[in-house]
Amino acid sequence: MKAQFGMAEAVPLSRVVGDYRLWIVTLGVALVANLGVLLFVVLPLSASTDAGARRATEAIEDRAAAEAELRAAEQTRDGQSQAARDLERFYGEVLPADVATARRLTHLRLSQMAREHDVAFQRSSAAPEELDDSSLERLRVSYSLSGDYEDIRAFIYEIETAPDFLVIDNVFLAEGNTDQAALTLSLDLSTYYRASRDAR
Repeated sequence: MKAQFGMAEAVPLSRVVGDYRLWIVTLGVALVANLGVLLFVVLPLSASTDAGARRATEAIEDRAAAEAELRAAEQTRDGQSQAARDLERFYGEVLPADVATARRLTHLRLSQMAREHDVAFQRSSAAPEELDDSSLERLRVSYSLSGDYEDIRAFIYEIETAPDFLVIDNVFLAEGNTDQAALTLSLDLSTYYRASRDAR
């Protein structure tokens, strides 16, 4: 029997190219076209997309920073407005309006407190004083009073906790000069009022 399969001779490359030229050319054109699309379309679009994503991220970060700055500016503005309102309320409702009101506050109110606590008023002096670089002036008041220790202590406590704006600058306590007064109290106080220098 004759063998149906045998050793075939090698086919030359030129013959393969000649037989499949159409397919090889088509594949080559497709490969070149794919490379062209990759180099001139896909890669530039990818780079453009990356740049756009970076710009979008930077824009988001810039917006967040701008919003944070806006919030901080609004808080500062609101804080300044609140401070201005509080200061106006302090000037209008807490501080005496003028020197006459300050004198009434210190003399009349302190005399009432002294009577309420059985502390005897002896003498007082008051002197207004201008403050440099300030829209306020100070009324300095010195008082001499007498009474027993517990009454004096309650009197001083009421001054410190009263809603009136009185500042105790100095307290001096000594034994009384008479048998009736156990202690003598020398009290230096200050209150402040809005200056009206232009009106003078």
